Amino acid sequence: MPLEIVLNLSLSPHEVPDLRERVGWGRRDEDYPALFERCNFWAGVKDHHNHLIAFGYVCGMGLEHGYMEDIIVHPEYQGRGIGAQLVKGLLEEAERFGIEIMTVSYAEDKASFYEKCGFTTGAGGVWRVVN
Repeated sequence: MPLEIVLNLSLSPHEVPDLRERVGWGRRDEDYPALFERCNFWAGVKDHHNHLIAFGYVCGMGLEHGYMEDIIVHPEYQGRGIGAQLVKGLLEEAERFGIEIMTVSYAEDKASFYEKCGFTTGAGGVWRVVN
């Protein structure tokens, strides 16, 4: 059974935090379900056991520019092209949504992945509150 990218996949509040934890990220339980109410759209992939194995979303003002965030693939499914399919699905939906410019932030070791997905690496800056 092939895995399917599903836009605005129905998810329970714990599913994305569980996946975030599986890849070694902070759970951020407080972000869900608020994220689903505030972002433009999201996409996910579930395996044949109905477990979330990939997730990502796009947020922004709903105008020309959007921001892609949290492209996550479960470690057991990495290297199979699922992440690239997820990014492609989000970009196709962004185009239908009217977004013409998409930005994404990523760790330096992920640059080649995003370049293969069609992104151009450029200069930029990030501001972050440090506790």
